Amino acid sequence: MPLETSPEHPAPVRQITQAIGQWVERLGAVWVEGQVTQISRRGGMNTVFLTLRDKLADISVPVTCNRGVIDSLPTPLVEGAHIVCHAKPSFYANRGTLSLNVREIRLVGEGELLARLERRRQLLAAEGLFAEELKRPIPFLPRNVGLVTAQSSAAERDVLDNGRRRWPGVNFTVRYAAMQGMHAAREVIEAIQSLDRDEAVDVIVVARGGGSVEDLLPFSDEALIRAVHEIRTPLVSAIGHEPDSPILDLVADVRASTPTDAAKRVVPDVAEEAQRVLQARERGRMAIRSMIDREVHQLESLLSRPSLADPRTGLDERRVEVDGLVERARRTFRHRLDRGEDDLVHQVARIRALSPLATLRRGYAVLSDAEGQALSSVATLEPGQDIHIRVADGRIGATTTTVDRIELMTDHDDETDTEDGDG
Repeated sequence: MPLETSPEHPAPVRQITQAIGQWVERLGAVWVEGQVTQISRRGGMNTVFLTLRDKLADISVPVTCNRGVIDSLPTPLVEGAHIVCHAKPSFYANRGTLSLNVREIRLVGEGELLARLERRRQLLAAEGLFAEELKRPIPFLPRNVGLVTAQSSAAERDVLDNGRRRWPGVNFTVRYAAMQGMHAAREVIEAIQSLDRDEAVDVIVVARGGGSVEDLLPFSDEALIRAVHEIRTPLVSAIGHEPDSPILDLVADVRASTPTDAAKRVVPDVAEEAQRVLQARERGRMAIRSMIDREVHQLESLLSRPSLADPRTGLDERRVEVDGLVERARRTFRHRLDRGEDDLVHQVARIRALSPLATLRRGYAVLSDAEGQALSSVATLEPGQDIHIRVADGRIGATTTTVDRIELMTDHDDETDTEDGDG
């Protein structure tokens, strides 16, 4: 029922907002199509805030959505995406604002196409076709560059002109193929395989200018991706512009943002390389010059030393030292000879003092029988027995006439005599 109001009986704001809320509730859940213009994710909250704008009119409405609905989409939801959502309108009486509470989101148009490409990319990545260890290095200076592009296209001119400008001696082998349309993927595959079989081709470049997502679909074709994965020649992908990212960029060994960038990556700049050679030569000269200066300085330092300036300077000092050592050795040797001679004289004197010959020279004699046995007692002698007498300067033969025995005084007798005397 309509509200009955008048200037005398106006309705309060709360009543009006409650009535609007009741009318909005009667609308129920609806399917809404629009373009996402703003996405806000607040930390710690399970709700994502969106702004959905009409594609034709300048009209937008705030949208709230559960984070799980957003995260379940096959591709990340970004600003500018076109969606169809199942939502229930809600009117917030406290703020007097209308919003849509989204329960389901579906990508449409380009968004749906990107979702299919994302699923394909994930499947191929799971097979390991994009692994970094499979990437092949591009030769520094390729002898021959294979180019796959459309005939008389801007991409062909960019690659050939920039490549030959950077290195005039580079050779190109061009294979033409359709760069869009239903036959594009098949023709590109045939051109790539033809260049891969050519032993003269060192690197392959696939180049195309920019375009819509639909135009670039052939370069995300699964058959093309697997064909690039199987070739032996390094491949450079130069499809579209910097924002474009077909799946071919992921399987290629090198991704170039544009065809011009591909020419710069494949062919070195002769001017830059010549400058680098000059710089390297200059650095080599400086290094050699520095090494020579260092060695000359070291030689001058060695030559300035007294021993090298006049090698005879140290000889006089060493000669004096050697003469002193020789004289010292002579004195030491002479001293040792003198000591040895004195010791020898003393030893000879001692030996002579202990020799029986010295005793004989003092007037003593040694008696021996006929057999030469020394006699120390008269007990074995008899009168008329032949004996020999040894004196200091010879021997005397004699015959005993008488033998008298003399009692010798013993040490005990000496002690007895001494005691008797004392008594």
